[in-house]
Amino acid sequence: MARMSATDRRSALLEAAFRVIAAEGVSAATTRAIVAEAGMSLASFHYAFTSRDEMMRELIRHVIENQAVAAFSSLRYGVDLRTAIRDGLQAFFAVVVADPAHEQTMFELMQYSLRTPELAQLPREQYSGYRNAVSGLLETAAADTGMSWLLPLDDVARMVVAMTDGITLAWLADGDAAAGSRVIEFAATSIAALAQPIDTPSPVIALQHPHVTDTAENAP
Repeated sequence: MARMSATDRRSALLEAAFRVIAAEGVSAATTRAIVAEAGMSLASFHYAFTSRDEMMRELIRHVIENQAVAAFSSLRYGVDLRTAIRDGLQAFFAVVVADPAHEQTMFELMQYSLRTPELAQLPREQYSGYRNAVSGLLETAAADTGMSWLLPLDDVARMVVAMTDGITLAWLADGDAAAGSRVIEFAATSIAALAQPIDTPSPVIALQHPHVTDTAENAP
């Protein structure tokens, strides 16, 4: 057998871990089960990763990166902000539909981590990674379309992540991709409404956001 590079070895182990978790859950994803699935020796695992926890973190980064790449590749110059957001969400959804096991694995990993004290930080890292990826997409889309966000970028990113979670879970439950696309149209309209052209004076935001002071109520 040809000698594998460290990068190829890590990738093969990550894909094997995905398959084990998708089929049997995180608790079954022992290092021995993963190397057996990958057709490698136990020594190969420790050559690629220092620990199972390190592999789990890499697993999360791997999925987030793939989704972010798909979303960023959807950006097109000359479109309005709503279209850019819709295209990004559709690109994300296409990744989910093409390989639902990856998303099932991420949800399973988060639930398992929340119940496991030594992995309790993983869900926070997972959703921080989601928000960072979405923030980059929102920032780029706004800049390319001459728009600015009316709320802090991280808050808008949280809304998008909440919507993508709902779209993903609904599709995993019922498999209705057409319904998912309709929700994406609504989500794109809702998110785009939180931005304005850069040269437009900032209006009083109707949303009762904790960072926005109601000047009318505080007026003497």
